Amino acid sequence: MVKNIMVISVLLCLAGIAVFNFIQQEKESEEASSEMNTSAEGGAIAPVESAGLEPGDKAPAFNLETLNGDKLQLADLQGKKVILNFWATWCPPCKEEMPEMQDIHEKYGDEVEVVAVNMTSTEASGIEDVQTFNEEYAYTYTMPLDEEGNISKAYKVFNVPTTYFINTDGTISLPRKSGPMTYEFMEESISQME
Repeated sequence: MVKNIMVISVLLCLAGIAVFNFIQQEKESEEASSEMNTSAEGGAIAPVESAGLEPGDKAPAFNLETLNGDKLQLADLQGKKVILNFWATWCPPCKEEMPEMQDIHEKYGDEVEVVAVNMTSTEASGIEDVQTFNEEYAYTYTMPLDEEGNISKAYKVFNVPTTYFINTDGTISLPRKSGPMTYEFMEESISQME
């Protein structure tokens, strides 16, 4: 009899601990989700305070090595419209928009520079992942490598894909786009750029 009472007491104690832990996890989950913006499409969740650069802002300068080993400075692109996209190989929405970015590059390459900055600091195997990815898909637009993550920080990129549209004078043209773009969206954006 005493043995049965002890077993029941231990089971009740364990059940109480399990219920307490479950309630704590639910509470922490609710607090975390109330602090995060979950409405954006993409490969991460952005904090509420993560407003990006605004139209009219000067686009932050950068000097990055590209996937093919060249150097790319944003200043070198002045005079052209620039679609500046931030992406990663592990991001399904990024993969979704990339063929359409290639189509835009092929059609508008003389007047619009498509620049797809890989967030290399987030890749599991770094540059190796990007090389393997591009060998498979063979995109021909420029792919600079943000190996330290400094450029994505300068552009306030908290989810991928994120895209900025930069005017010929080096200023941000339109509000940033979080989530995958369609060909039509890019064409419409290009028509609004100066």
